[in-house]
Amino acid sequence: MTDYAVLIIAPFIGSFLGTVILRLPHGQSVVSGRSVCDSCRATLRWFELIPLLSWAAQRGRCRRCGARLGLFYPVIELGALAVAVWAVAVTGGWLTVVSVLLGWWLLALAVIDWRHFLLPDLLTLPLIPLGLAAVYAFGHQSLPDAGLGAVLGLAVFWAIAAVYRKLRGREGLGFGDAKLAAGAGAWLGWFGLPSMVLIASLTALAWAVSANRRQGTLDWQAKVPFGSFLCLGFWITWLHGPLGFAIR
Repeated sequence: MTDYAVLIIAPFIGSFLGTVILRLPHGQSVVSGRSVCDSCRATLRWFELIPLLSWAAQRGRCRRCGARLGLFYPVIELGALAVAVWAVAVTGGWLTVVSVLLGWWLLALAVIDWRHFLLPDLLTLPLIPLGLAAVYAFGHQSLPDAGLGAVLGLAVFWAIAAVYRKLRGREGLGFGDAKLAAGAGAWLGWFGLPSMVLIASLTALAWAVSANRRQGTLDWQAKVPFGSFLCLGFWITWLHGPLGFAIR
């Protein structure tokens, strides 16, 4: 029953995540204020806010002014559903609930970083105590390993960011990435960090090469939302364990 409930509520959570993604980087409240059409500013009614269904029924347009509503919310809602399906497929019981919540959290972080090159403290820092709590509850690793993972994640990424800024005179790896790595270390343990970084680095490199090829030129100075790829590596390592190991 838990699995079905998670799948049913996933698009609704995705709709809320869309609001978080749009408002949090600008310091706006994510719990107050009614949803409105961006074009005519008309307040949307409850039947216009049903995830996926309302957008499809209205053919992606505002009922009042006919303006296009865009694909942002449907994509995030589908992303939240995909996270739930993935977690349900490889976990079970209450571990599914915890894994899905983590996945939704990381989805919001990944999209915010992709859009703004920003990893808000409000989302990164709570991952540390939440990760330690998850470790205590499910016991798939020891608390000392989790604590060491948090410390190493923060220290190593902070050092890399500081050295890069010192040598190049500009930001290369934000301190938000270090805080995210600390949270990841708390969830994955110190032995999970290499897998997370490897997955993130390979996928980021593949994306950068692909983007450069589409533009017809190689620009190695272009900014890369590395935090988004760290979220992917974090998520995969949590669900499937460190590369070459099995923790489930």
